[in-house]
Amino acid sequence: MFRTSVALMASVCAVAGVATAGDLADLRGQVRVDGSSTVYPITEAVAEAFAEAAPNIRVTVGVSGTGGGFKRFAKNETDISDASRPIKAKEQKLCDEANVKFIEIPVAYDGLTIVTNPKNSWATTMTVDQLKQIFLSDSAAKTWNEINPEWPNMPIKIYAPGTDSGTFDYFKEVIAGKKGAIRSDMSVSEDDNVLVNGVAGETGAIGFFGAAYYFENKDKLQACKIINPGTGKAVLPTAKTIENGSYAPFSRPLFIYVNARSARNPVTKAFVNYYLDHAGEMATLVGYVPLPKAMYARAESNWKAGKTGTQFLDGSGEKVRGALAQVYQ
Repeated sequence: MFRTSVALMASVCAVAGVATAGDLADLRGQVRVDGSSTVYPITEAVAEAFAEAAPNIRVTVGVSGTGGGFKRFAKNETDISDASRPIKAKEQKLCDEANVKFIEIPVAYDGLTIVTNPKNSWATTMTVDQLKQIFLSDSAAKTWNEINPEWPNMPIKIYAPGTDSGTFDYFKEVIAGKKGAIRSDMSVSEDDNVLVNGVAGETGAIGFFGAAYYFENKDKLQACKIINPGTGKAVLPTAKTIENGSYAPFSRPLFIYVNARSARNPVTKAFVNYYLDHAGEMATLVGYVPLPKAMYARAESNWKAGKTGTQFLDGSGEKVRGALAQVYQ
């Protein structure tokens, strides 16, 4: 899990200190959150700050992956599901069957980051096609010189999020598409810190996870520049390149999904209100990229109106594609 630094905690407490507590101190209860390890740092930071303003509300934040979180969410086991991708049709079907209605709220941007060991001096810039050579099951390069003959004859060791992770789903969508398959001989974990330590411990290692974990561990890892397929330019994941979309094709929005029944509970409502009020600050604190103010305003409007359902699937269950600002209305 993401480890909150002393400096971050001081900042979190400062945010909580300037918040208007109002009647929060009088509320008592619990908010149950589970899901994406990528979204976890933001939600946990919000929960820490919220605890200062609402000491009698207990917010528990689990990390079972986006897919695992939606499974629990559809069983009414959680109030909020963290997700590093929009809900899938099969997950919405589970919710529909259980009569679980939800409110979809984007909270930040992330850049899925391809990382290597700092001693790797050759694969500092990579194309999507080169990543396909490494990660697709029908190519599955075993050594670095299979990708480029000028690179060393050194085994490639891969560290990847588990298949219940939204990060894995997003990576698979970009690299493999609908018909391709990701190789299975990888070291996988739902805990991104395990992946960080794995890549940091082996010269020939490569892995991927959300930008916050890279930003938090720059002393242990290096990020690959990715050749933007549209412009041909090599781009590093930064706050600017993630928000403006030039870090393509690995920029993505992050979400929370709120059970509509839970949303009527004053305790859950107070937490989500607080989350929306501070999402941009918290995203910055933990290394993600805040949404534009207009997008937060749109999310707040949808939340207050109780707008249920996803805006990323059409009526037939097909995925709706497009930039967040175009899709999320």
